Amino acid sequence: MASILFYANSQHEQEWLRTLHIAFPQHVIRTWSAGDDAPADYAIVWKPPAEMLAGRTSLKAIFILGAGADAILQLGSALPTGVPIVRLDDAGMGVQMAEYVCHAVLRYFRRFDQYEAQRDQQQWNFLMPFEKSDFSVGVLGLGVLGQRIVDVLKQFEFPVLGWSRNPKHIDGVTCYAGSDGLDAFLRASRVVVCILPLTNETSGLLNRANLQKLPQGAYLINVARGAHVNEDDLLALVQSGHIAGATLDVFQQEPLPVEHPFWREPRIQITPHMAAMSLFKESVAQIAEKIQALEQGLAIRGIVDPTKGY
Repeated sequence: MASILFYANSQHEQEWLRTLHIAFPQHVIRTWSAGDDAPADYAIVWKPPAEMLAGRTSLKAIFILGAGADAILQLGSALPTGVPIVRLDDAGMGVQMAEYVCHAVLRYFRRFDQYEAQRDQQQWNFLMPFEKSDFSVGVLGLGVLGQRIVDVLKQFEFPVLGWSRNPKHIDGVTCYAGSDGLDAFLRASRVVVCILPLTNETSGLLNRANLQKLPQGAYLINVARGAHVNEDDLLALVQSGHIAGATLDVFQQEPLPVEHPFWREPRIQITPHMAAMSLFKESVAQIAEKIQALEQGLAIRGIVDPTKGY
């Protein structure tokens, strides 16, 4: 019987706990509170305070209730040395991301954003459709979620490009890699979809210098982290017309402050960090499977490499 320490800085804490108790009826599960330094075998967390994990070198693993590791890696030296950190591989997020991204891409490709603007002006004008061959979609980040997005975009017969830190080969996708390939990737992408992990190297990557490499009238879709985008640079390029539109699910400050100029720019579509949510049952089932594997001395997927940031 294993002991599981739980913490979730989330409004869904009780639902997570309920699902965990169903999945681990034979294990002891307790919610961490300040001052709790009792031992545990595993920790399952979302945005934990440093105090919770500091010194817990006896943990067998720390599981994150999400695909991104940036929120826990920022704890730095407070993380217990030698304890593997495990992120979710997908757990139902991939299909949600693909739905969100395809909706945004199709909205721009079919010019629904412009028809919405016409509706507000009571205008009835037919707009010539874009040529699909000229509407290339570039996906920044080819991990589990990025590849799920790529697979769905291919079904709509868009020219699909992909960029990753290290070289990859995906059938039907023009792949670029590393700093040398980023410039060519951006220049070839009519739409850029950001699904990158947030690391020191990717923070602020979508700044004026890089966004200006996109073709005139390009589009940006960000479903990764707000820190990937220099918001002032993006706003200026949207207002100048170089970027025709942006769909943003994540921001440097969340909730997005009411005074933020994005609210008043009609070419920027805003959603409240909802592109993909960790599904309770699927996420906990994946964690349960990995704990069982670890207990049997087997290898698991999703272990975070702190030197890479994901």
